[in-house]
Amino acid sequence: MKNLLNDLGQSIGFPVNDWKASAMPPDSHNIGRLCRLEPLDSGYHANTLFAAFSKDSDNHNWTYLPYGPFDSFEHFNSWLRDVNRGGDPFFQAVIDLRTEEAVGLASYLRINPAEGVIEVGHIHFSPLLQRTTIATEAMFLMMRRVFDELGYRRYEWKCDALNEPSRKAALRLGFSFEGIFRQATMYKGRNRDTAWYAIIDKDWPNLRRAYDAWLDPDNFYARGNQKNSLSDFINN
Repeated sequence: MKNLLNDLGQSIGFPVNDWKASAMPPDSHNIGRLCRLEPLDSGYHANTLFAAFSKDSDNHNWTYLPYGPFDSFEHFNSWLRDVNRGGDPFFQAVIDLRTEEAVGLASYLRINPAEGVIEVGHIHFSPLLQRTTIATEAMFLMMRRVFDELGYRRYEWKCDALNEPSRKAALRLGFSFEGIFRQATMYKGRNRDTAWYAIIDKDWPNLRRAYDAWLDPDNFYARGNQKNSLSDFINN
């Protein structure tokens, strides 16, 4: 969309008419066909989450997170109780509907309803969840809530620029790359350049159609393998 000009001939942003602040993410469950997202409850989710994360025997999945790994259930549960208290980040447990067990975490963070901007982060999917249809559905459910239910204009994804799996996941899920913020922060005693990605509200209708088509049971063979990739639907 082209910029407008003010009375002095200067370029200015397009008008955002009748804007109303977005809503805060609710405490209600977010239910799909394969999984359910529910607000983290350390007392309820700690045991199954710890068991699921323990399947990552070399602790590889903690590399790009600012916390962990934890050497015991007690330390993990203590951390879980701490993050459970905060409203931002607002952690969600991913529940596999087949087993009713928590198999991963994600959160909404940097929540800015006044300007309609929200981020997804602290994504930690256990080996039980990685590279599964459930993992993609969980991300879709969080997006759908942001745009369809809460009315946000912008949904962000940020990661360490060296975290190649996260960067590939962002693109596969439909986020657009926006650049790298050099020396954006430090964690675990090391530098982090941060790669930024985002989906904005005008992107969402086409993405929503792509996800609906990809998640349709008819897009999967009897053994669960996909017939067409999510990228096929996004790029059509």
